[in-house]
Amino acid sequence: MTYRAICTDIDGTLLDSRRELSPRTIAAFKKLDKSIPVILASSRMPSALRHLQRELGILDHPMICFNGGYVLIYEGNNLAPIVVDTVEIPVAICADILLRSRQTDIHVSLYVEDLWYAPQMDQWTEREERITKVSPTIAELESLLSGWQEANTGAHKVMCMGPENEISAMQEALEKTYGEQLHIYRSKDTYLEIAPRAISKASALEMILKDKFDIPMKDVVAFGDNYNDIEMLQAVGLGIAVGNARNEVKAVANEITLPNKEDGVAVAIEKHFLSK
Repeated sequence: MTYRAICTDIDGTLLDSRRELSPRTIAAFKKLDKSIPVILASSRMPSALRHLQRELGILDHPMICFNGGYVLIYEGNNLAPIVVDTVEIPVAICADILLRSRQTDIHVSLYVEDLWYAPQMDQWTEREERITKVSPTIAELESLLSGWQEANTGAHKVMCMGPENEISAMQEALEKTYGEQLHIYRSKDTYLEIAPRAISKASALEMILKDKFDIPMKDVVAFGDNYNDIEMLQAVGLGIAVGNARNEVKAVANEITLPNKEDGVAVAIEKHFLSK
């Protein structure tokens, strides 16, 4: 089988133990045929993917942000992307999540387009800033939400970070109230990521491939490690789980490569794209 496109998750999949692109990974991507689209798909915001695209030499390739809630295509040297799709969490739900967090130690961050709003520079903000290499806008979130209410807009992602027991309780409460409207999943024991249920990495990938490349999903290799990657791995021709992936992800994968800390994505690219 000759595969014509690659889509990969970032954290826990493409990046190594330092949350960086390893030399082997960069080398593997740079050896790919230039006709092969490489699409980064993540819960991250655009700025947190753009520097990775630069290192991989794929600045003119599309990206899937916020698990499919914000899909961007770059044309040539034009720095301003074309927004292919945008789906937001309604402001009323954002406000309710913030209200529920008030009697806890949970930090709530709000993301819209290429902006990250955090309530203060605490341990969670500083940690996420180090990981993503993006700086937040510190804002009074209630006032921000009031402005969103007037503008009839919302968030592409809400992220809750805090003690494991409180994150568990928040997840249970939100699933009970908003389970039919939201994707609510743990990316770590202390991280709860929230996005609209109407979107997914799989649906965003299919949209990009159809509109820009005329490539069917069966001709794609995709990589992932977490719950939000399951649908994507099932939808493509070759879904590959890294060795550190959750068991539920491994169960649906066509193939399992080495863990992210051992350059699993690079190893699989070398096998399927560079060994011929």
